[in-house]
Amino acid sequence: MAVMDPNKASELTMLLAEHHVPTRTGVRLALESDGLRVVAEVATAGDAVSAALRFRPDVCLLAVQLPGDGIEAAKQIRDALPETKIVMLTASERNEDLFASLRAGADGYLLKSTSSGRLPHAIRGVVSGEAAIPRQMTARLIREYRDRGRRRVPALVVEGHAVELTVREFEVLERLRKHERTAEIAAHLGISEITVRRHVSTTVRKLGTSNRRSAIELLEHAEQSALGIETSAAA
Repeated sequence: MAVMDPNKASELTMLLAEHHVPTRTGVRLALESDGLRVVAEVATAGDAVSAALRFRPDVCLLAVQLPGDGIEAAKQIRDALPETKIVMLTASERNEDLFASLRAGADGYLLKSTSSGRLPHAIRGVVSGEAAIPRQMTARLIREYRDRGRRRVPALVVEGHAVELTVREFEVLERLRKHERTAEIAAHLGISEITVRRHVSTTVRKLGTSNRRSAIELLEHAEQSALGIETSAAA
């Protein structure tokens, strides 16, 4: 019977998914220099999912901007391999990407600017149960969830039917009422302009209005009605 090398027995296996070849090469060298074993390198989200199912690595390191959507790949891998650790790698500091990655089941979120010496340490920390999120983004995460717990979305009633908006949809609608442009809203909320437009479209559809202006007018009417109810209750 073959005797297993104790060093190999404790060796962590990695799946590396990054479409930019020079970046992928640099990351692989950083991981392997610290004893982590990269069992597969891929360049697309679809290949990342396939390789994860084939090799069942200890950790999947996935670029957020993978062709095919790295965050969607993370979700599929999490559903199929709940024991595998998933760490997202990105050049983006957008709140939108961070929150979407965590909702998809990621265990960590690292910037591509992370030093080659720090990267393997962060990966091992995730395997040990630690969080791997840049310090500046951890503060944003705490602030986001703290603030969400305090926010209150008023009930909107359209033709006798209650309409529920998400906190983010309501925030976008409120900023539209302040005459902020799409780019300004995106900057204030830490999301992309595409996401702002998507929230606007969804809100207009939910409210059954024809455009942004009509949605804003409906919001103002709902708030005035709510104020009237509170005033009556107080009396």
